[in-house]
Amino acid sequence: MSQLISLLQAAITFGTVIMFGALGEIVTEKSGNLNLGTPGIMYLGGIAALAGAFFYESGTESPNALVGILIATVCCVAASALGGLIYAFLTVTLRANQNVTGLTLTIFGSGVANFFGGSMNKLAGGVGQISVATTSGGFRATLPLAKLGTAGSILFNHGFLVYMAIALAVVLHLLLGRTRVGLNLRAVGESPATADATGINVTRYKYTATCVGSIITGLGGMFYVMDYIKGTWANDGAIESLGWLALALVIFAAWKPLNTIWGAYLFGVLYWLYYYIGGLTRYSQELFKMLPYVVTIVVLVITSMRKKQENLGPAALGQNYFREER
Repeated sequence: MSQLISLLQAAITFGTVIMFGALGEIVTEKSGNLNLGTPGIMYLGGIAALAGAFFYESGTESPNALVGILIATVCCVAASALGGLIYAFLTVTLRANQNVTGLTLTIFGSGVANFFGGSMNKLAGGVGQISVATTSGGFRATLPLAKLGTAGSILFNHGFLVYMAIALAVVLHLLLGRTRVGLNLRAVGESPATADATGINVTRYKYTATCVGSIITGLGGMFYVMDYIKGTWANDGAIESLGWLALALVIFAAWKPLNTIWGAYLFGVLYWLYYYIGGLTRYSQELFKMLPYVVTIVVLVITSMRKKQENLGPAALGQNYFREER
């Protein structure tokens, strides 16, 4: 039983990282923009949050957890929004290729993050010496309900960002499906020419969706740094791999925010399952880590065979809009 509880706890924490990334990408893709720069945005959000908390705690004798959380969040939001703005400017205004721009943004984000992460490691005295214990502790603070038996330890033994991710998925579900803003956004993603003809400002919606989606994605990077690895920095490429997994989750969830909740936790269980199975070699462990991607491919094949529009992405996804060709 203890192993099962530990697996579920690890799955929820792991799943929250990619849930933020997937939710942000869903918002972006609903506008027709395919942002393959999700890993780069997560890098920017994570390093900005860590840098803000690091310099705050380094310059304060008695740092406050709430202040540290606010500073880290503001830095994360600013850096992530900047990354989204760069992508939107290149693809919407300059009409650059979306795939190339997204991949370039991933390389840029990882390079910037690892540069500043390495610099902070040196300032702190070496790799693994970065200390933002106060801020990280604030992010990881659990609810009092965590003490209520097995159910409490599984459901409530997590930081506030876990519950924020779930609430955000519900809000996005309602926003995209039951509001005029959501309808207009989906119209832009399905047929920007038609949306433009009805008076919808296509450029504004694409910019807004991309920047808002990037902010949400950046929160995943902040959660990884502050909660998942407890307020430090590791140049091991883990954020990049999680960013690609978040993109896979978008397809697995069929572009539906609510599906990312159980999908993210399922990915977490599949990813960490090898750790709780004895007798596995290193190579077989790597095969187990592939399970989320294998499941995504199977789901993609099944949904493609059914050919249901509600299970497919926006019709204009990845296509730049040229108004003069309308």
